[in-house]
Amino acid sequence: MIEHLDGAVIPTGFDVPVEPLRQAAHYTGEPGCIAEARAFAAHFVDQLRTEWCAAIDARAGGEVMLVVSELVTNADRHSNGPYILELEGTDASVTVCVYDSSDALPLRFPKDPERIGRHGLEIVHALAAEVTAERVPVGKRVRAVVSFES
Repeated sequence: MIEHLDGAVIPTGFDVPVEPLRQAAHYTGEPGCIAEARAFAAHFVDQLRTEWCAAIDARAGGEVMLVVSELVTNADRHSNGPYILELEGTDASVTVCVYDSSDALPLRFPKDPERIGRHGLEIVHALAAEVTAERVPVGKRVRAVVSFES
């Protein structure tokens, strides 16, 4: 139950379970798909801010965008077909899942500041609280959880 007092919304007791916000988008791999995925993720983060009242500051929002960029770019470069971006979020975190048609699991290279490129998974691991990759019937799924809580 919620009471309204002088324009303020005050929760008055029991917690009602709420489903996370979930959205998915399918990309063909044509030019512009990575930018479309970033725009999709930006809209998703804005929805979390408004619908979940999630306290996602600019830094956390940027982290979600960077994780989406890296995972979608990897799917775009290393698979021979379409890929799916799936986002699930609450006021505490956003889970980014990317499905693609390649069954080759991504490789995380050791830190090497002199290496040009191949830092994507290293970046994702630095930003995400959890990163997993697994084979699925259609290829693979790479999943990263970006947490907003300290």
